[in-house]
Amino acid sequence: MNSTELDGRTAVVAGGSKGAGLATVRRLRAAGARVVAIARTPVEEPDVRSVQADLGTPEGAVTAARAVDRLVGAPDVLVHLVGGSRAPAGGYAALDDATWSEELALNLLSAVRLDRALVPAMAARGTGAVVHVTSIQRRMPLHESTLAYAAAKSALAAYSKGLANEVAPAGLRVNTVAPGFIRTDGAERLLSRRMSEAGITRETALADLMRALGGIPLGRPAEPEEVAEAIAFLVSDRASSVTGSEVVVDGGTVRTL
Repeated sequence: MNSTELDGRTAVVAGGSKGAGLATVRRLRAAGARVVAIARTPVEEPDVRSVQADLGTPEGAVTAARAVDRLVGAPDVLVHLVGGSRAPAGGYAALDDATWSEELALNLLSAVRLDRALVPAMAARGTGAVVHVTSIQRRMPLHESTLAYAAAKSALAAYSKGLANEVAPAGLRVNTVAPGFIRTDGAERLLSRRMSEAGITRETALADLMRALGGIPLGRPAEPEEVAEAIAFLVSDRASSVTGSEVVVDGGTVRTL
């Protein structure tokens, strides 16, 4: 993507304060977009407007949508990177109703609620692009520690496919990006949790996680900027006939078709 490809367009990035979200904010801004970043913590980037809201709650989604409307109206690009897991280890039996509700609210409903508020105006205009960031765990869940997260991301993928089919006749494209292991602060927190719970070193925790994923043929985790590049392609005119599709960024971890 060149430095003018998104000139004159507005982009909303939900979950834009760190990791792949912050990398996406920077990548779309570099392509010329006017960017609004939504996160629970302020996003301090040059020429980027920041909206502070917790999209894991209904109230946060309303706050964010109103702020976006006030700042830029209907955006041209909407990217959802909100997600994560705070569930305890221990498999399905350790997941109570409160945990399931929290994981679904953060990883599924955060996107559903913001879409419900912003997509109608995008579709009415007859053009635009939406990208939801899911996870390869929707296809290969880690049952010991992130089962609820994986289930929520699987639901997000199914929802995205249905939304893509619904809004395509209006000229609006919806796609997903499914990252594998990304080198982010979130990944480091997961490793720290595994270290604490199992009393193991970081190297052992990393090796365990790699084994649980089945290894990474490319030999390394993805960088946040590599996920941002996939998103930048999908929201650009180079992907003008791509909708209802998934781009996997996992170094070859998923070995099945």
